Amino acid sequence: MSETAPSCDTVWTGARLLPMSDGARPDGLPDVLIEDAVIAARDGRVIYAGPAGEAPAFRATRTIDCAGRLVTPGLIDCHTHLVYGGSRAGEFEARLVGVSYEDIARAGGGIVSTMRATRAASEAELVAASAPRLGDLIADGVTTVEIKSGYGLELAAERRMLRAARALGEKLGVSVSTTFLGAHAVPPEFAGRADAYLDDVIDGMLPALADEGLIDAVDAFCEGIAFSPAQVERLFQAAQARGFPVKLHAEQLSNLHGAALAARHGALSADHLEHLDAAGIAAMAASGTVATLLPGAYYFTRETHLPPVAALRAAGVPIALATDCNPGTSPLTSLLLAMNMGATLFRLTVAECLAGVTIHAARALGRKDIGALVPGAWADLAVWDVAAPAELVYRIGGRPLHARYWRGQ
Repeated sequence: MSETAPSCDTVWTGARLLPMSDGARPDGLPDVLIEDAVIAARDGRVIYAGPAGEAPAFRATRTIDCAGRLVTPGLIDCHTHLVYGGSRAGEFEARLVGVSYEDIARAGGGIVSTMRATRAASEAELVAASAPRLGDLIADGVTTVEIKSGYGLELAAERRMLRAARALGEKLGVSVSTTFLGAHAVPPEFAGRADAYLDDVIDGMLPALADEGLIDAVDAFCEGIAFSPAQVERLFQAAQARGFPVKLHAEQLSNLHGAALAARHGALSADHLEHLDAAGIAAMAASGTVATLLPGAYYFTRETHLPPVAALRAAGVPIALATDCNPGTSPLTSLLLAMNMGATLFRLTVAECLAGVTIHAARALGRKDIGALVPGAWADLAVWDVAAPAELVYRIGGRPLHARYWRGQ
């Protein structure tokens, strides 16, 4: 071997590579499937990913034979509420026998129940409770996950949630993007005073958490039971004045035109979108805002109003998929199952599902260094025991992951 051959830490050979460099293509394929591919990484980043016949003769510290297995980018779960205290399985059981959500809420359940359990938990307890949920995602090939706050609804608890999220990434070897969701709900101590609570979010929590470096993005819940568009706009202005990208829970239960508001602010994503209208779609298409669909919540809440997938597709709006892992409306910890739900419930294609948990999910997090196996990106790989990419969407249950590499390791 030539001494001038490029050196690298790791070379993967014998891969059937789906690099996702193009996302979902017009011809319906998820990307060009390279039947005999090589991937090379140095210092945790890809330096080559392509046909074996065109690869340099790398001098590698380690060579891994993929033995003809499918290799994709590591998957990205771009919308979760994974860190929280307590459980709401009892509420789920009660709803099954006819107890209404309103009755549960009046009895101290719902988000208030999760808020109280989260406030009572230490950072270490939040990490311990959340680690198994993150472990499930990792077993599905996830290498990056977004984790929101929003169950503390006070500075100390919101801080613990965000610190726990960061600690989980270090503990389990996964990239964690932390999103401040202080504007998730109005806590009981501010009942009837949403504007006063929002003042606390904007003037108290946001500056403190920003100064501690705990925020990657800022989110809000724009809905009749949460915050109005005018209130959200105040938060967005404050967040963007501090340089943070924004995103929004929008049009889940009704159409308050939150998606159009998000698009006006250049939001990374607008999420849920069951009641999204044509004006919102046009605004998102113009701004490049990603539509993040959350089929787990649609399924778990027995929603019947489908998000306008065909219109989003026709407008060229990028579509991401995520688990929305949370205790109340989507206790889902499998991104593979979220893909299956996206296909069966929302009629997404295999190509759209795969792009939705790779390149488009990366875009929903404002990341250009993950989601595709291209030179310069992090060497986040998932190696699969499947015959074809469609099997990753087709299966319900099972663990087709053969190996997962995060930043080359």
